[in-house]
Amino acid sequence: MDILFYRYNSICEPDVIRVMERLGHTVAEITEEMTNKELGPKGQMDLVSEALKRKAYHFVFSINFFPVVSEVCNIFHVPYACWIVDSPVMELYSHSIKNPWNRVFLFDYGLYEEFHQKNPEGIFYLPLGADYARLDALMETITEEEKEKFSADVSFIGSLYTEKCPYNQLQGDTYLKGYLDGVIEAQLKVYGYNFLEECITDGILKEFKEAVPFYQFPERADHNDRAAMAHLYLGNKVTEQERLRLLKRVSETYKLDLYTASDFSPLPKANYRGLAKTTTEMPKIFHLSRINLNFTSKPIRTGLPLRVWDILGAGGFVLTNYQSEIPEYFEVGKELETYASEEELIDKIGYYLEHEGLRQEIAYNGYQKAKGQYSLELRLQQMLGRI
Repeated sequence: MDILFYRYNSICEPDVIRVMERLGHTVAEITEEMTNKELGPKGQMDLVSEALKRKAYHFVFSINFFPVVSEVCNIFHVPYACWIVDSPVMELYSHSIKNPWNRVFLFDYGLYEEFHQKNPEGIFYLPLGADYARLDALMETITEEEKEKFSADVSFIGSLYTEKCPYNQLQGDTYLKGYLDGVIEAQLKVYGYNFLEECITDGILKEFKEAVPFYQFPERADHNDRAAMAHLYLGNKVTEQERLRLLKRVSETYKLDLYTASDFSPLPKANYRGLAKTTTEMPKIFHLSRINLNFTSKPIRTGLPLRVWDILGAGGFVLTNYQSEIPEYFEVGKELETYASEEELIDKIGYYLEHEGLRQEIAYNGYQKAKGQYSLELRLQQMLGRI
């Protein structure tokens, strides 16, 4: 098939393109938005429509959802397929989600349950996966110098969310802030169930919108302010606090290697290692770290984030917060490991650092299971069948 790929520089894009081509398809790319973030809807519309005028494609594809691309494809009667790999993706609230030419794939079943009813024939559930052809080849290039450089007891790679937390604009000693801080504290103690949206009353929502600069939905969208507040504001604040608190405790108890672009000053005992190059260094760090930590962003309701698949794909040992979809795909304690409290996280790090053979066995089992049943090639074959 001939596929037109609309790109914006997601880290997922190169792997998806490679696998599509490996499966025998031809991929043409629109790349302007990768370098021009001021392109805007008009620019997106012009680029896609001109490409579709020049040549007939079987479908247009993107990582995450672009309402304008959906509208152009709807006019041309060309299927528009996209794979949602992040959360929240506020563009899903656009009226364009209902277009009949859409083929939208959601990695999180909680998201699927929310949006499927808006377009039952065009919205599907599809978890993520890893490109094992690339990762296996990369593992074979690990040098002795890299083993020395990247080996670690415990590693974390990722944002601390301090720069992604608009909730921090809420100031003052008010009932509103006290109530919301209490909700955040409660959610921090619960794994496997996100109840933030349920705690937002009409009065709390109104008061919050008056207190901070609030997200503005486009005119042609379902203006779900409660969802925006729960996921963009409260959810990101829960993620920030979870990462800071747990990493602080881990770094005070064990040797923690930290790779992040965020402000790491709240974690003075962490061994800050700078930034890891996504495609060349990060998989090697996962492979060479005895324990890789994952803290799922709270707006991901039930699903497994890309980071879990990345670690498994590199043959790394995963210790992640519990998500309700994990038992659907992996056997906890045999193929990966989970925690559901701060104390359990600390205890399991200590246990697996002391039980090297078991740790290696779990990492190997997780790698084999994910490679055999959930590879990116298998995921895209499932997607292409649906399209």
